[in-house]
Amino acid sequence: MGFLLARSYIVVAAVCVVLPCHAKLSTKFYAKTCPNVESIVQAVMAPAVAAEPRMGASIIRLFFHDCFVNGCDASILLDDTPTFTGEKNAGANANSVRGYEVIDAIKTRAEAACKATVSCADIVALAARDAVNLLGGPTWSVPLGRKDSRVASQSAANANLPGPGSSAASLITAFAAKGLSAREMTALSGAHTVGRVRCLFFRGRIYGEPNINATFAAARQKTCPQTGGDGNLAPFDDQTPDTFDNAYYTNLVAQRGLMHSDQELLSGGSQDALVRKYSGNAKIFAGDFAKAMVKMGGLVPAAGTPTEVRLNCRMFN
Repeated sequence: MGFLLARSYIVVAAVCVVLPCHAKLSTKFYAKTCPNVESIVQAVMAPAVAAEPRMGASIIRLFFHDCFVNGCDASILLDDTPTFTGEKNAGANANSVRGYEVIDAIKTRAEAACKATVSCADIVALAARDAVNLLGGPTWSVPLGRKDSRVASQSAANANLPGPGSSAASLITAFAAKGLSAREMTALSGAHTVGRVRCLFFRGRIYGEPNINATFAAARQKTCPQTGGDGNLAPFDDQTPDTFDNAYYTNLVAQRGLMHSDQELLSGGSQDALVRKYSGNAKIFAGDFAKAMVKMGGLVPAAGTPTEVRLNCRMFN
């Protein structure tokens, strides 16, 4: 029996090296060790999002950028040092991912209430759920029990995070590599119903692509010139920019997707029907989004990755 169990573990470990694995998490993980953890997260998230709704979108993105690089392990939170290069300055993260100070504030309260107990990775997962809900979107039970990685990879961040020029096919492939289906990719893309993006990442679309609403393109060109203004921000959804709803999909149907990778989801390909379904049924989208967030949140580092519960989310213990 022991031999069979050991052999089984070796097989699972080998699979985890090839594909990201889903953790054995539990919604009751902190029931005895830190029963108030969810209210601790909520107590910081609610005023942060109320003060700046964009922060909600930033926290959702932080979660995605963490999970897509070697699993949901809080590796994105690690600061660079003279002897360590983390993920914060990867191409998709530098001067772009934000909200670190909100996670720090939650961690400070969690440490005060439950010393060395709640992982930074779990805090990010809970904060992302709260961000969606605080902006008017669905809520869900978050399985917990993640650990914080003692390693990070800037090269993996550069290689794994889809870019604004991605095609639908490359998005499907990138998500499939994480064990996520094309439907889950399209649902998760709906997070772009909130948040802002820099002119640098949508300039090519508003000036050079034919499948874009002319009025929408002209409006975006007012704050995103052909040269300069790279950092100027525009909302993904200019109809309800700070409300988590299904307007992202109605925008795609109207050819008002802001980035190339957005409009690719409705461009004569395999996701067109689903985009139209989400556009017409907010409830189906919300349900699919919540389920996809739970599944993505189950991605964990490969077997053998050194982990811990960090006392400070920005550095190893």
